[in-house]
Amino acid sequence: MIFASLGIVINIAFGTIVQTLQIPLLFLDTIGTIFVAAVLGPFAGALTGGLTNIIQGMITNPKNIPFAIVNVVIGLIVGFIAKKFKFNIKVAVITGLILSVIAPLIGTPIAVFVYGGVTGGGTDLIFAWLLASGQRIFTAAFIPRITGNFVDKIASCILVALLIQKLPVDPLKGKLSKNA
Repeated sequence: MIFASLGIVINIAFGTIVQTLQIPLLFLDTIGTIFVAAVLGPFAGALTGGLTNIIQGMITNPKNIPFAIVNVVIGLIVGFIAKKFKFNIKVAVITGLILSVIAPLIGTPIAVFVYGGVTGGGTDLIFAWLLASGQRIFTAAFIPRITGNFVDKIASCILVALLIQKLPVDPLKGKLSKNA
């Protein structure tokens, strides 16, 4: 419970900072989900992800609530991959690439059908430019999301892999790591 709560706080803190600064192509709102999923498994990761969006939606921005499904799926994918493979840098990059495609495939229809493509994030400027240039609404919403996710999800997974390597106790085996 404490570990999952920490993941939620990390998601909300980093996500809110990036959203407030409206940094394009970066979200950092799933680092906690990825961390919890890599250490505790898919269901803890899914719970962390889903609760993040619900809590953040209640305290900062209600637009985050429909995207809870994206964060749940991220927790499940990372958790199942981490159960099968050691979550090292190589696995983190591959996982980030997978998430880079799956997250916008789920999030884009939500953004388009619920919010007309404008969600108040850093990708809205690119969305508006693509829409004005004649792109269809789904394409205009998908392109900045997938582009941002390549940057965001790969970076988030690598940061989590590095963090796990630095833990004094290997959380996946319950033993002291070689770094301790």
